[in-house]
Amino acid sequence: MADILPTSLLEACVVIGASNEKLKEVLQVHQHGRSDDFTLLDPEVLQVHVPPFVTKEDLLSGSQTLSNFNRTQRRRSFIKKKREKPVAALERNNGNNDPVTEDISVPKDIDLIGLPQLCFPGGLQVVNESKADHFHFLVFTDVFGNRTYGVVVQYYKPVQFPEDGSRYQNVHVHWNLAKAPRLYAAVGICVISKYAYYNALKDCLSCLLLQLKSCRGTDFEDRVKEFAANVALVPSPPPGQLHLVFNMKPLQIVLPSREDLDSPVVDLDLHLPFLCFKPKQVLQIMTCILTEQRIVLFSSDWALLTLIAESLVLFIHPLQWQHTFVPILSRQMLDFVMAPTSFLMGCHVNHFDEVAAETDDLILINIDNGSISSSSSRELDIPDVPLGAAECFMSRLKGVQMHYDLKLSRLGSSTELNDLRMQRRQWQQRLNWQIQQITLELIVNIFREVNDHLNYRVFNSEEFQKSREPADQPFYKKVLETHIFHSFLKARLNRKMDAFTRMELSTRSEAHRVKLMLESPRRPTMQEMALKYSSPENRCFKGISMPDLADQRIHDFPVRKSSLKKLESETALKIPLNPIKTFKLPDFPSPLVYHHVQSYYTECIVLLSKAVSCVPPESSALLARYYYLRGVMNMMLGKRLDALSDFQNLYKTDIGIFPADLVKKLVDSLAQEEWLQAEKRSELKRFISKVKKDNETGLVKSDDHVKNFALPKKHMQLEDFVKQIQESGIVKDIGTIHRLFDALTVGQQKQIDPETFKVFYTFWKETEAEAQDVHLPAEVIEHLDKNESVYKLSCSVKTNHGVGKIAMTQRRLFLLTEGRPGYIEITAFRDIEEVKMSSAAFLLLRIPSLKIKTTLRKEMFEANLKSECDLWLLMVKEMWAGKKMSDDHKDPQYMQQALTNVLLMDAVVGCLQSQKAIYAATKLAFFDKMKYEVPMMVPKTTSETLKHKINPSAGQTAPQAVDVLLYTPGHLNISEVGGGANPKLWCALSDGKVVVFDAASWSMQQNCIQVGTSKLNCMLGLEQNQVWIGSQDCTIYIINTVSMSCNKQLTDHRSEVTDMVIEDSNDKFSQIQAYSCSADGTIITWDVFTLKVKNQFHVECQRLTSLKLFRGTLWCCAGECIMELRKNGMPYRRMLLPDHPGGIAAAGFSCFQLFIERDQLWTASAECGELCIWHVKDLSKPFHRIQLQDCTGVSCMIKVKNQIWVGSRGKSQGKLRGKIYVVDIEKHSVEKELVAHSAAVQALCSVEDRYVLSGSSCEDGKVAIWKVE
Repeated sequence: MADILPTSLLEACVVIGASNEKLKEVLQVHQHGRSDDFTLLDPEVLQVHVPPFVTKEDLLSGSQTLSNFNRTQRRRSFIKKKREKPVAALERNNGNNDPVTEDISVPKDIDLIGLPQLCFPGGLQVVNESKADHFHFLVFTDVFGNRTYGVVVQYYKPVQFPEDGSRYQNVHVHWNLAKAPRLYAAVGICVISKYAYYNALKDCLSCLLLQLKSCRGTDFEDRVKEFAANVALVPSPPPGQLHLVFNMKPLQIVLPSREDLDSPVVDLDLHLPFLCFKPKQVLQIMTCILTEQRIVLFSSDWALLTLIAESLVLFIHPLQWQHTFVPILSRQMLDFVMAPTSFLMGCHVNHFDEVAAETDDLILINIDNGSISSSSSRELDIPDVPLGAAECFMSRLKGVQMHYDLKLSRLGSSTELNDLRMQRRQWQQRLNWQIQQITLELIVNIFREVNDHLNYRVFNSEEFQKSREPADQPFYKKVLETHIFHSFLKARLNRKMDAFTRMELSTRSEAHRVKLMLESPRRPTMQEMALKYSSPENRCFKGISMPDLADQRIHDFPVRKSSLKKLESETALKIPLNPIKTFKLPDFPSPLVYHHVQSYYTECIVLLSKAVSCVPPESSALLARYYYLRGVMNMMLGKRLDALSDFQNLYKTDIGIFPADLVKKLVDSLAQEEWLQAEKRSELKRFISKVKKDNETGLVKSDDHVKNFALPKKHMQLEDFVKQIQESGIVKDIGTIHRLFDALTVGQQKQIDPETFKVFYTFWKETEAEAQDVHLPAEVIEHLDKNESVYKLSCSVKTNHGVGKIAMTQRRLFLLTEGRPGYIEITAFRDIEEVKMSSAAFLLLRIPSLKIKTTLRKEMFEANLKSECDLWLLMVKEMWAGKKMSDDHKDPQYMQQALTNVLLMDAVVGCLQSQKAIYAATKLAFFDKMKYEVPMMVPKTTSETLKHKINPSAGQTAPQAVDVLLYTPGHLNISEVGGGANPKLWCALSDGKVVVFDAASWSMQQNCIQVGTSKLNCMLGLEQNQVWIGSQDCTIYIINTVSMSCNKQLTDHRSEVTDMVIEDSNDKFSQIQAYSCSADGTIITWDVFTLKVKNQFHVECQRLTSLKLFRGTLWCCAGECIMELRKNGMPYRRMLLPDHPGGIAAAGFSCFQLFIERDQLWTASAECGELCIWHVKDLSKPFHRIQLQDCTGVSCMIKVKNQIWVGSRGKSQGKLRGKIYVVDIEKHSVEKELVAHSAAVQALCSVEDRYVLSGSSCEDGKVAIWKVE
């Protein structure tokens, strides 16, 4: 059995008080009446109790009684013997015959020298009358930043000499009421824990006090030791929604769990700061924390100092305070406030003036009167929290009820103490959750757009600050320089799925999702422009409208405005508090001897095993918590293999709470005999091997350094230039950057000097900044769509419609007339018929002019653009060509690419300022050249069937292959918010990336879920909020569709997982089964709820590629053959490759489809363009073949209604393209031939038989959405 519970609630229990000699002196002085005043005494450590309290050696030595338990504890307890020896002697052994302490091992992170001062920060008093018990809370931080927590109770014990004149003991008192006056000395008991369970430990100490006050003085030490030993038996709960309950008579103590591994324990009342300060002041204090000020809290109540400080630090979660954190300073520690670095400290309000006079630049926060001031003579200078975020925060708080008495007014009186406590705890839990969501939303609103300025480990802080409102810039200027913010940046860089990311994704507006997909250069939209000049309460809005696929302008996502006042009921409080489950630990063993403690752990395992068997199938998260606790208990019993088995089940069920370090230590502790037993259990053997491998992988540190953007200082070749442009955030696409490089190096050596880059970059950013300052009157804005932006404004020019400036948006050209600003439509890009350059006579000069002919009016638009004419001609032609490509291919990405090209042209011309500038800009006219060089006519059938295109590779430097597509219907969980209950499209890209789209609006919902680093081969959607993903690395990854995280893995395959299928069951009481296959021929049957292997068998074949289930039999595609198997793996039939016409052997099968109702099997090959149709009852040869014109190989096919959709590669207009053939099942004929991908079609999936989605290889990387007739 292990000696110390690895997740024990208790680290140590320490008794603090005055030395016996000092108390004797005080009592003698008082007895003789020489003084009525008592000086403060120096507190000292009297006892220390640390685990383990019971060991196996106790059993071997025969220690089996309570008295023996007390005696054996001498080795684990420290009792003060002589005052002459300092406490520091604990740390050395000088061999003295009269030792200060008995043998003890104190945890190294507990400072016994400084602890007495913190337990009695105001000094230890001896008083005439007993005072009320007083609790306060401590936080200790080691040199590595790890925190330990303490809960201290001070209570008063009577002090008196024993009658027999023997030496006085503070904790053993015999009264002689006739001779001695009554005095009371404060005694402190401090429980130290690794976990911040303030309320729970306070309740535990309250129960202890009840026992101590009713016990004899001689029992004091035994009661404290027994208390410490009991608390040491309590494990801390794993992260999640399982709370632990244990009985500490007369109270039931509840240990709340953390939300997840990255979240802190919250076991305090988070509303306390709002009872002491106004919301605006809370924002000021949070600003002080975020800007890493030197902060000192003051209060007359020691308990409030820590509780308020901890609450304030929790308010900025997931950002973390990383500096000195000492919520309580004793009077001897006041010089700590002289520290030059950032800190958060607290001390008694009596020292306010002393601390304020000590040093400048301190932020002084008085909890008692709710004031915030500075120790400097000047006024308090705290920058305001960004206005929009602050107003949203204030609005949210108005709807939060923070007074429990108002809730009690409608409740009946309960006579049960634990019932009353439960009601109060549930109310506090809901309130804490509300406050956490409101403060988290504040942090998200403050830092929401940080990701937009983070490019490839480079954060452009200067550009981020410029993009903020002028009034908000002082705040960001200070925050961006802090360690807190730098750590936050590292987490964003590593795509950490923490509380910030989850809320940012769930509250992201539809307009913002679209903006991220289309990668538009930063310009304010008409909606943002209108909001900028509107009232403050209308500046925060959410996107909720989602267009149907039938909408021809599918990429225009309407966004409804909402006021901040409405947001309160619409958003923040809609986030549900997950249901809480509790597990009650058995009563503590009595007496505390080895075999009783062992029985206690055994009883825990029995209860946990019972709980495991009762967990409903859909509650896998709860099951994982039980596995975790049972694994810990098995460790304590010395059942290491059983513990490993529990942790293996935990690994499969929820890897998010897997204690990797603990399991590694467990593996390392295995004895030789246990190793031999583990070798015989194949699953356990593989698990141990994986633990070791993961540990070795974890030792390699990833580069998470974030640097600020800096201009280059040396000449750049193409490779360096690509990196610099990507880091600058100007453009990510490598092809575009190559064209930009060619443009900037026209007529010179192929390298770019730092000065040229600086001029180009400066011009680009100045243009961006100028666009932010464009203010269009409301009369103009109303003519434009709300997501339109002005990207280019000409100088004031003369046109045949008057004088004004030509403005270009992503959709149109319009004239902004001078004088009273007005709007005159020039043309939408799709309506242009001709663009040319001409000249207009002016006196004796010919002034260059631009002429644009449109389909909507007879007369041509003409503008005397003078020197700007050449550039505008290039830009309008590029936008025109891009719009045509976008409309023809139903792909808005083309239009955005054309827009980027146009803005780069403008920057190149502005940068070069020479005769070659226009020629250089032509290098960027990608679509205009494509229009002439390669006819991009889209076949009529394709145009009519194609509805839309989306780009899963948005934000990547190059297109990624779409390897697998999966559609999951909506209503997976009606409690989801932020569109989470909408249907979803899952796209598996290269290197283990999964991108998720909202299938109601086709906007990107999740830009990257990383599941391993290998190619993904298959996906399967299940009703239990799960998506299974089979990978080339032999693992099945399971994604939770609610949290969008991958916390489960199935690792039983030994080769790459190639396909999965689920068995449909009409019986709601039968277990749902899934089948998976791997390339080596292994097929595994899974219980979907328990994730356990129900059956496993092997098929003899070269490579097993796909699997289907029809009428109770399995059909397997193995390249050289197709097999029919019973569900238990027994072979039934085998079908070999057909002979190819002309005697040429066909390549292996690539895919197949079964139509049992027609007794037909359709097959295809990766290397030939034909479909073979077989009779199911006669698999000797195909009875019909369908030739696919210009097809060179089939990769996939699916059945949709009475059609087969075939994904392939083939020739179109003389080039290899991705093609889709739509084949009529009854007529055996090709109905449609569709061409929309520039590379082979690799994946197909059906959307409720209304649409078909196709994904292509990396040369194209797009997903096309097709209408099904």
